[in-house]
Amino acid sequence: MITRLRSLTRSWTILVPVFAVVLLALTWGRHLPGVIVGLVTVVLAGSVLAAVHHAEVIAHRVGEPFGSLVLAIAVTIIEVALIVTLMADGGDKSSTLARDTVFAAVMITCNGVVGISLLVASLRHGTAVFNPEGTGAALATVATLATLSLVLPTFTTSKPGPEFSTVQLTFAALSSLVLYALFVATQTVRHRDYFLPITRQGEVITVDDHAQPPSVRTAWTSLGLLALALIGVVGLAKGVSPTIESGVAAAGLHQAVVGVIIALLVLLPETIAAVRSARRDRVQTSLNLALGSAMASIGLTIPAVALASVWLPGPLVLGLGSTHMLLLALTVVVSSLTVVPGRATPLQGGVHLVLFAAYLELAINP
Repeated sequence: MITRLRSLTRSWTILVPVFAVVLLALTWGRHLPGVIVGLVTVVLAGSVLAAVHHAEVIAHRVGEPFGSLVLAIAVTIIEVALIVTLMADGGDKSSTLARDTVFAAVMITCNGVVGISLLVASLRHGTAVFNPEGTGAALATVATLATLSLVLPTFTTSKPGPEFSTVQLTFAALSSLVLYALFVATQTVRHRDYFLPITRQGEVITVDDHAQPPSVRTAWTSLGLLALALIGVVGLAKGVSPTIESGVAAAGLHQAVVGVIIALLVLLPETIAAVRSARRDRVQTSLNLALGSAMASIGLTIPAVALASVWLPGPLVLGLGSTHMLLLALTVVVSSLTVVPGRATPLQGGVHLVLFAAYLELAINP
């Protein structure tokens, strides 16, 4: 019986990504009736779960921090493609979509994912332990990228409104790429041990002993299926985006809510993977996923939309408003105080989750 269940699980995680891509091909660019939207939503949820499964297989094979990096980069690349596609289709009304989606990704990861991971780990194991050196470096990079890309445009004077000039946008894009590449080199080569999970005594865990690593063939298969699952997630999310936009408009909500929903859908695989790691007392892996996703979202999205702005019809508005800048500043301060001790209690997790709830509330009622 157990063997049959395992076989069914493996088949399910293989079939769903393939079916998602087939469904995406059949529905791409078409108006979807309500029944099809429901089917797409179900397959979308299944693709998210399949993506989490295959990401964990890859992470188990390559180890940390490479496993977290694979999922963060894969999700962000597809997210960038989704943002650029929606901006190309939306015209002037999508001029703030990149800003809204990137900022939503930062708030979801730095407050939502970090908060729930710390809460789960501390409630289950007493305290959540992690490496402050690696986590602090990641947080500093996220704060710098967010400030250069999302805060400075509000105060520059070369162009009216919260926009960069061409030279400023080029500098922001290149700076984002350089900082992200430097961080990846630090995380994976020079100071890899800073980003590995640690024991409660502060010893680095170099080998995950909960199961034997999968074979190379299995890892490569999971990598391909992960790519299919992520393409399905983002492509199907775009397919239901007109329904989301019409629902947001009908509810009288701000257009920024669309960016929040897109970010929530795209980041769902990483959120599930982070919570699972926290339950296993691998909080450093959870923080790698959260902060790495925030960093990749800025470091890859801003250069991509900067390049796409050459041919996109509408303006590119990146500067945040005063309310969101205040939330970003508070997030950086609170995150710094969380990271410094290298340990966290349910209180820290609750503080981050309250900040995330405040962001959602203000997105709905600005």
